[in-house]
Amino acid sequence: MKKTSKRSNELRVSDTQLNSVDSEKDKNKSQINFDQLPLEVTLKIFSQLDIQSLCRASVTCREWNDTIQNSDSIWKPHCLSLRTVCQREIDDDLQSGYSWRVTLLRNYQKSKVKHEWLSGRYSNISSSFSLPETIMYPMDADTWGEILEAELER
Repeated sequence: MKKTSKRSNELRVSDTQLNSVDSEKDKNKSQINFDQLPLEVTLKIFSQLDIQSLCRASVTCREWNDTIQNSDSIWKPHCLSLRTVCQREIDDDLQSGYSWRVTLLRNYQKSKVKHEWLSGRYSNISSSFSLPETIMYPMDADTWGEILEAELER
């Protein structure tokens, strides 16, 4: 009797393993690979991501990186949102022939710092030692002029 039950247990395990293999095959048939999507759909998906998510997605694989890096339509809305703070800088970069992605990269940190200055975050700082060094970003004379004008108006 023991031999029969042991043998039927082995059959059950084999049946279970076979069923799981079959279900994996069925599962793979129903999945669509991302690279099988039309480019328009892929771009639409990537255009829904924020900047940080785009950067993370670009390191996922070479195909995603190429798609994200070479598609200005993905970067344009993000760049235009920075334009509210850095209009002159972004317009100058675009007129100089920079792509939307490069323009965004050139102005992203600057827009963060400039926004903080223009919103008055650093208005009550008494000396340069009170400034947080980690978020400072080098800016041109025109940008500092805009910040100075905003401070004088306060």
